Amino acid sequence: MQDLLKFRYFFLVLCLISCRDDPKKALDVPEGNGSKENIVVEETSEKVILFFGDSLTAGYGLELEEAFPALIQDRLDSLGLNYTVINSGLSGETTSGGRNRLNWVLNQKVDVFVLELGANDGLRGIPISETHKNLQAMIDLVRKKNVDTQIVLAGMQIPPNMGPEYTTEFRKIFPKLAEENQIALIPFLLEGVAGIPELNLEDGIHPTPEGHQIVRNNVWAVLQQVLQ
Repeated sequence: MQDLLKFRYFFLVLCLISCRDDPKKALDVPEGNGSKENIVVEETSEKVILFFGDSLTAGYGLELEEAFPALIQDRLDSLGLNYTVINSGLSGETTSGGRNRLNWVLNQKVDVFVLELGANDGLRGIPISETHKNLQAMIDLVRKKNVDTQIVLAGMQIPPNMGPEYTTEFRKIFPKLAEENQIALIPFLLEGVAGIPELNLEDGIHPTPEGHQIVRNNVWAVLQQVLQ
């Protein structure tokens, strides 16, 4: 119970959800993992790590404690590190939708901001320039809110459905942004999980609990360096 209380979730009010792009053909389904994100706003002396993303962050199809942000919280607790993880993942989110809701999410102090968005853009064939622009705008807003916030960008790749040129250019967005902004990069969030049937749900896209454990390791490999 104590761990669940420590791991805080946002409940995104209807006005924010209405800002979201049409979730059809998206990585996620509109209702996410079948449970609402909860919001607990309270003062804390602990440092905050905020995961801002789509259903991969929200843990679509799983219990909340099985998603990789909760697993990161478990790792932090086991090491005695004084951080609170906040999962602000929203199913169906694109970079445009994330850009629209980010200002509200940043109404609290954030020490580490992990940006995991773009997969739904790629699956919809949204222009590369648009995705790049939205991600850059979110990075800029985080820094505007608090120049000391450390930013981690989660790299993403997509299947070749949109053609090899688009797929290649999409993959390049993330290392390019990381280099341009001198921020930490998780090379590919789903490394070791994507394309492996037994590590994904029946949709072939969203990781199983075992898949999220691997994603946790991918994230932790970069995040632990940032925390040091």
